[in-house]
Amino acid sequence: MCESVSNTRRRVFALAFALSLPIALNAQTAPAITGAPSDYVSSKWDIGMEYSYLMPKGTVDTLIPDGRVLNVGYDNVPVGGIGSFSYYFLRNVGVQAEVGVHEWGWQNTPDIPETGTEANNDGFLTVSGGVIARFPIGRITPFVHALAGGVMIDGPVHNPFTWGPNLTAGGGMDIGTGWLHRRLAIRLFQVDYEYMHADFGTGLWGGVANVNALRFSTGIVIHGGHIAPLESLTLACSASPNSVYPGDPVSVTAMATGLDPKQSVVYSWNGIGVTGSGSTASVATAALAPGTYKVNCAVKEGKPGKEGLKPWQMAESSDSFTVKAFDPPTASCSANPSTIRPGESSNITAMGMSPQNRPLLYSYSAPLGTVTGYGATAVYSSNGAPTGTAGITCIVQDDKGQTATAMAMVTITAPYVAPVPHAQTLCSLSFAKDDKRPTRVDNESKACLDEIALDLQKQSDARAVVVGNSTAAEKVLPKHAAKNAKLKDLAAQRAVNAKAYLVGEKGIDSARIGVGEGTADAKSVENYLVPSGANFAADVTGTTPVDQVTVKAEERKPLGAKSVARKHALKRRAAKKAN
Repeated sequence: MCESVSNTRRRVFALAFALSLPIALNAQTAPAITGAPSDYVSSKWDIGMEYSYLMPKGTVDTLIPDGRVLNVGYDNVPVGGIGSFSYYFLRNVGVQAEVGVHEWGWQNTPDIPETGTEANNDGFLTVSGGVIARFPIGRITPFVHALAGGVMIDGPVHNPFTWGPNLTAGGGMDIGTGWLHRRLAIRLFQVDYEYMHADFGTGLWGGVANVNALRFSTGIVIHGGHIAPLESLTLACSASPNSVYPGDPVSVTAMATGLDPKQSVVYSWNGIGVTGSGSTASVATAALAPGTYKVNCAVKEGKPGKEGLKPWQMAESSDSFTVKAFDPPTASCSANPSTIRPGESSNITAMGMSPQNRPLLYSYSAPLGTVTGYGATAVYSSNGAPTGTAGITCIVQDDKGQTATAMAMVTITAPYVAPVPHAQTLCSLSFAKDDKRPTRVDNESKACLDEIALDLQKQSDARAVVVGNSTAAEKVLPKHAAKNAKLKDLAAQRAVNAKAYLVGEKGIDSARIGVGEGTADAKSVENYLVPSGANFAADVTGTTPVDQVTVKAEERKPLGAKSVARKHALKRRAAKKAN
């Protein structure tokens, strides 16, 4: 029986080798796997061929022909092989079928001494299937698998080959090569735990085997077919604009890549004030306080109603935008006129501007005086304000409570007080040249009076005062004067004669000319221009009004013939004396 089983195992290895040859030859002519190093393992199916070393642990209580019952254990089996076929329906996950053959003491017969402990004749044939998962990292591919199936167990002492259950769990590591267009890989190692069970029955060579084994193997792997890597589903959402003022619109767009056109797609949105439908959303910012806000977007694909059931069928992203505070308004303020008298008013004009065109309210204040108005214009009244500079504050406020102020300055001047007019001294008249006619207005004096008349004509509200003076000698009667002679008031006569010339010759209203007598010791008439409102008596003291009823103006008469001849004689005498 041992020989027949051994032949079966040889056939299994031969068949596996025969099947691998055309696959290897086909791999040489197959198109090369291209792409990044991670594409060394993107095959659709793999065939593995490995040398294996089995370390079984277990004993069997066996009845032998001499009537004894021996407890015999399994020895390590250094000669074995594993053939496997793996099919990947996803890039990393697939199913696997495996055949393992381990034999020790294949030539044992009743005529030849047994080898191994207690005539050990160990042998294991496993046929199993299960799942396998691989994790490519560049050229290195770790993997794990879990298998279940049947095992045909021999020995350990002439026990008949018997089928039983088998469980296998373990893993290993492959390294890709550039051989056969990257179709050939080296299995650096594989380590498995195996549980095997067999019931050899009762009687001679009977017993039950429960075997826990460690299996170490190494070999080659041939890749076939190709699985295109799953295109990752990615999503990017973008907010535009990314900086706004409250109330400004914000739109958000989701850009998904890697979508399967055959699948249903569902977008979802999340965030304060965010509403969306499909790949676009909008944000209502009117009620948002200044700050930074986040918008979350997500996409799912799949069959209608079952979108996003698998991890690779969904993606998320986010973007943010900033809500800025409204800029405060600015203000300017002006007054027209800027200079007023007490009690007068000035028009105040305020100009406010909001960078974001927010509605504005105007108000005004003034610590001195009063200001009325609530629009862009107001009126300032200086009633009650002292003289000096008054400041009017213009206040501009937007609907967010932000304010700006400006100030207009108004100067309040002191009330105008007209200067007190005073009498002005004009040209004077001299009467010292004509002793014969000491009160006569001569031509030189007339020239002065002409100027006075001109001044009175220019200032129609002014008047003139002529003040006559006389010397001390003229105020005393001469010694040879007659006993009943009267002293003539020469000062008053001179003043009256000057007035007579202004009235008679120059046409000046008599009421505009005053006549007075002064105290100066001179043969003269002093003339004064008295503007309207001037107080002559206060400005020129020591004058006495002349009674023009008793003092009458004298007629201007030329000298007599005797006097003229005497005058000429005196001139001739003076000329002769000079020669």
